[in-house]
This record gives sequence, structure tokens and C-alpha cells, in this order.
Amino acid sequence: MQKLSIKGKKELSGTIFISGSKNATLPILAASILADEVKLSKIPLVKDIFTMIELLRFIGIKINIDNNSKVIKLKNKKNIKTLAPYKLVKTMRAGVLVLGPLLTKYKKAKVSLPGGCAIGTRPVDLHLFALKRLGAKIKIKDGYIIAEAKKGLKGTKINFPSISVGATENALLAAIEAEGKTVLSNCAIEPEIFDLIKFLKKLGSKIQISGRKISIIGNKIKINKKISHEVIFDRIEAGTYLVAGALLGKKIILKNINPKILNCEINILKKMGVKITKSKSAITVFKSKNLKKINILTKPYPGFPTDLQAQIMVLMTQANGKSQIKENIFENRFMHVPELKRMGAKVNIKNQTASIFGPTNLTGAEVMATDLRASVSLVLAGLIAEDKTIINRIYHLDRGYEKLESKLKKCKAKIKRF
Repeated sequence: MQKLSIKGKKELSGTIFISGSKNATLPILAASILADEVKLSKIPLVKDIFTMIELLRFIGIKINIDNNSKVIKLKNKKNIKTLAPYKLVKTMRAGVLVLGPLLTKYKKAKVSLPGGCAIGTRPVDLHLFALKRLGAKIKIKDGYIIAEAKKGLKGTKINFPSISVGATENALLAAIEAEGKTVLSNCAIEPEIFDLIKFLKKLGSKIQISGRKISIIGNKIKINKKISHEVIFDRIEAGTYLVAGALLGKKIILKNINPKILNCEINILKKMGVKITKSKSAITVFKSKNLKKINILTKPYPGFPTDLQAQIMVLMTQANGKSQIKENIFENRFMHVPELKRMGAKVNIKNQTASIFGPTNLTGAEVMATDLRASVSLVLAGLIAEDKTIINRIYHLDRGYEKLESKLKKCKAKIKRF
């Protein structure tokens, strides 16, 4: 099993080019089931993307990948399987996103209940709630979602009882060929969803957005139309390196981004005393010698993302006083805390709130990654810790961070995989 070794206390400087968004690419790949030919560029070459590609190939889509240019070309065949098996969905939550497009295009689908990170139950109830409202008949049998709409899906009004990114995406993918008008209320409005809508509009979909309401006029996708699309940047990767810069950056420049999308994260870091400058497509961040305590809540976009909660906790260990994080999205997202404590972090958990006391001098230790974002928080902790840190189970990292060691090494970090 591969591990990471990090020698801490090395000042970072250099330029990091932010990759395309994993969380935008995955639903767009699922949406490609609806198209004839698709060319996607700026694809992040990470494990979750390759798992989704393997799933689409199993379904029957022809796919070519150019690793150098990060371009994927997809071409639909006539004979498509409407099955997404357990072995290809068990490690990746986003596998369930093929349910909507398979159901709307082929009127049936059999998709394994998904797996992924163990950060919470994350049930697919809201996905199924939306599809049932659109007229699908659904049952769960032997660990599979079996869905059918023999006469096709029908437009309707869907008011989500709580905000869900995945359920919003699946409902969108199902509704674009449903008969009539569908109105989704209390939707997620993450930038990745806007990117999916941008892609769907290229297919001829009629979609309007107003606040947390999305309206879709169902119509048949234009066949024999070749679609090209460049995926947006990965805002979670960018946020992670922003924190790295705040911890150790003599001068870290992040490129290939839209700073406006990161307004919440930038504002919070500035309140903590981090020096940040912005341009049209780049952010420069410098280490702060006097970090201030802060209290934050994780919220759906445009609030502070749960996917950056573990990373900013590391920054809080270096702030003066008691900081707090209230986790409002997932019920089991503090699994990195015991590992940070092994390195000397002073953190208390009560209910869904973490209290972090600083500044604390972290020391290197052997630790274990428990999920994707927790694993990168241990990398950040290792970068500021005394001596050497060994991180086990880094396959979690490979699910969502492209060339992490390479990008950090170019900024003078002492990190290696073995």
C-alpha cells in the first residue's frame, strides 16, 4: 500500500495551476449518455474520473482519453446497457448520477446503491424522491435501484425537502427529456451545477435559473450533434492550496481560476489575517504570522464548503485563541480529528461542533487517511509539523487530487510517495 512521507517546516513558494473540477466533470460525464458525440477538456486525471469512465464503457460508450491534453472524447453506441453494477459504483458516490440520463433516454435503469467516502449516510432518498415525482416507478432489490418509466417521464414541480447537490443533478438529467415543464425548488446552486447546465444547454436543453429555482422545458436532445465543453476549475483544490499558502507560503500563486467563485473562502481567510491578492484568473496568498481565531459554519454554496472544513481546521490550529467549526452538512465529517490529535492538535468535538485551540506546535507522526478531504488535511498538517509525517491509505487522496506531490514539490515542499 502506498504512503506519503512529508518533512515539515519548509517554506513554500511558486505557482500552482489548478486542475479541472472533479465534481463538475462527473455529472457531465453522466450527462454524456444523452449525447451523440462529446469532447470534454480540462479533465482532472484522478481516480474518481477513471472509475466513471470505466462505468460508461461498461454501459457501452466508446471513450478515448488523451492524458497529455486532458481531453476525453465520448461516442455513443446504439446498443447501450442500462445497468450500473456494484463493482463500478461501490467506490464512487457519483456513479448514481447515471440513473437520471438512463431513465429519461432508455426508460429504464438498474443502478447499484452507491459507495464512496464514509463521511455520513448520504442517502439517495432525495434522488429517488425527484425521479418518482417525474413519474418513474422505483424499487430497491438486492442492493440495486430498479427504475422504470415505460411511457417516459413527465414534467412536474419538485420541492426538495433539503438541499442536495447530487439529487439536483440527477433531477436535472432526468427532466431535460421529460414531457412538459419541470420546476425544481430548493435546489443546490453550486458552480458545478451551473457548469452542468451550461453543458446541457449545448445539447439544446431549455433551462432557466432564478435563485434556488431551476425550470426545465423538456425536449428531445439533438442527435448527431457534436458537443465540446471545457470543465470549470476545481474550487476545492484551489481552496486547499489557499490554506497551504496561508500556513507556509512565502508567495504562492494559484492560476487557472475564477476568484469570484471563491469569495466566501477568501473573505474568511482575510478575516483570519491572511494576505491575499486577486487578479482576473489568479490568486496570490502569503503566510500570516499572526492568525486570528474565527467561527464558521459549513453551508451549501455560496456558504463555506464542507469539503474545505478539514483543511481550514489545520489553519485554525495555528490561530490565536479558540476557533470553532459547526458542521451542518454531514454527520460524520470529523474523522480526521483523532489523527490531527496524534500530531498534537488541541481539538474538542461536541455534537456537530469542533473547538480548535491554538496556536499549537504540531509534530510529525504516522497517521491514517479516512476520506478524501481528511487525507489532504493530514498533508497540510504534515507540511507545518516538526520532523517527518507518514500518511497511510493515500488512495483516498488519489480520488480527487491531481498530481498533489508534484504541485507541492514545485513549491519546494519535501514530500514523496513510497
